[in-house]
Amino acid sequence: MTDIDRTYTDASLPIEARVENLLGQMTLEEKAGLFFQTMIAMNPDGTLSDGDDAFGLPGTEEYVRGRLMSHFNILAGAPTAEAMAEWHNRLQELAASTRLGIPVTLSTDPRHSYSDNPLAALLAGAFSIWPETLGLAATRDEALVEQFGDIARREYTAVGIRVALHPQVDLCTEPRWARQLQTFGEDAELTSRLGAAYIRGFQGAELGHESVATMTKHFPGGGPQRDGEDPHFAYGREQVYPGGEFALHLKPFEAAFEAGTSQIMPYYGMPVGTEHEEVGFGFNKSVITGLLRERYGFDGIVCTDWGLINDAEVMGEPFPARAWGVEHLDPSERMVKVLDAGVDQFGGEACPELLVELVRSGRVSEERLDASARRLLREKFVLGLFDEKRYVDVDVARATVGCAEFRAAGEAAQRASITLITNTAQALPLARGIKLYVEGIEPGIAAGYGDVVDSPEAADVAVLRISAPFEQRQTRFENFFHAGSLDFPAEQAAHLKAVAAAVPTVVDIFLDRPAILAPFVDDVAAITANWGAGPSALLDVLFGASDPKGSLPFDLPRSMDAVRDSRPDVPFDTADPLFGFGHGLRYR
Repeated sequence: MTDIDRTYTDASLPIEARVENLLGQMTLEEKAGLFFQTMIAMNPDGTLSDGDDAFGLPGTEEYVRGRLMSHFNILAGAPTAEAMAEWHNRLQELAASTRLGIPVTLSTDPRHSYSDNPLAALLAGAFSIWPETLGLAATRDEALVEQFGDIARREYTAVGIRVALHPQVDLCTEPRWARQLQTFGEDAELTSRLGAAYIRGFQGAELGHESVATMTKHFPGGGPQRDGEDPHFAYGREQVYPGGEFALHLKPFEAAFEAGTSQIMPYYGMPVGTEHEEVGFGFNKSVITGLLRERYGFDGIVCTDWGLINDAEVMGEPFPARAWGVEHLDPSERMVKVLDAGVDQFGGEACPELLVELVRSGRVSEERLDASARRLLREKFVLGLFDEKRYVDVDVARATVGCAEFRAAGEAAQRASITLITNTAQALPLARGIKLYVEGIEPGIAAGYGDVVDSPEAADVAVLRISAPFEQRQTRFENFFHAGSLDFPAEQAAHLKAVAAAVPTVVDIFLDRPAILAPFVDDVAAITANWGAGPSALLDVLFGASDPKGSLPFDLPRSMDAVRDSRPDVPFDTADPLFGFGHGLRYR
């Protein structure tokens, strides 16, 4: 196949005609390359990478020219927007040099906040900095969420990122679950409303050349985890529904479909005790074809979560494939089952040669490949990647990403998300110029608000920033997923109480999970919650320059006994919560 009909490059033709023209000229190997989306590294100076040892990634040339792949998610970023944009253009030039010149589609996990979980969210770097999704939920502000989506869209497109591997619209109905931070909380109505606004911000009224496509996850809802454990790991593979609330977890996805989300990601978990086969959702035909495709009529791209097919290593430690319920199948058999379920793309995998062999052996038909290839190619055309959007303007990237306007909007959202949980005897707001003892805040920043002293005994007020507790697990990678008990260690609670005995104390907690505050709630002068806010944003609220506007996006349980007795699929199911969903005090 040497003579190429370039009709597919004619932007004046209907997209469907362009898709069919291109698809008809593709070799089996070129089609197979479309089916794999995995992590790709870039060098800090914006040059193409030779790979990444921590995640076992091959070099860029091997990906694009060797394996004919054209979908990647960016593992990290360059330190500047210009370098990211230059890297993107170099990558597209490499793709343009292949036989058909199919452009690359780049995706990313969330990268606008303080998180640093390599397979869930990334540090913001050059981008504007916002609260995590739970913090957006704390604002209850639909317009703010849509504004965030629009600003993130403009920053993403400036450097060539065209797919958001988010929003995450799971309901965090199991308080111990490790993946709550990127959700909109526990309530189905709030999640539905804000999730739809998020999608509108990224995609616009309809998907087009200026859009970032959203991959809404994790269908059909990843919250009801047995014991709150996460299915990234074998001990968390089961999703359970003792309260019979499977349908409730679909509600936010229904809102996402109405908003036009372009892509869907099923979760790793396997449903137990439902009408569906007890295999991971990415392998689950009754969920993907029966529920998603047929009941909801979704004809967009379905991409698995990362790493269902092959075992891997992360940070030098074994990381088995998340092939829950089908662990006994070999990689080729797992691939067949995923395709039979109705999925279009294998996330976190880079083995097109295995798919080629499945077709050549007759185990998968080329017609089945064509059905998914059409969806994958169509989106490239819709996003303008075959046309004027193949390359980005480095000067535009420099002027757009992290610009003053976007940073100010992110900082305002940080302040708006801070939630005042207790305020004993109206201890807040604080007066400027008082003597401050701080922990977890740089003294130089605190000095802009008061006179920083070295001990609680010398202070008028102490301000302590802490994080919600979690249990240490065996591997380095597991500890990026904060899981286990929600109780603070006894020594940490004792320390908070000791400081509070010496001086009125304000405790600010990064609530990536709903921690148990009972051991010290009556001892401290005030408690605030944040979901990704800088120290200046917090201090602005504590000192009254901004009012606290946030409201809890989930219940705060009274005890771990209440958590253990609750049903994982049922929202607001812990008995007599210490503070309820929607709680948030105001100064006036």
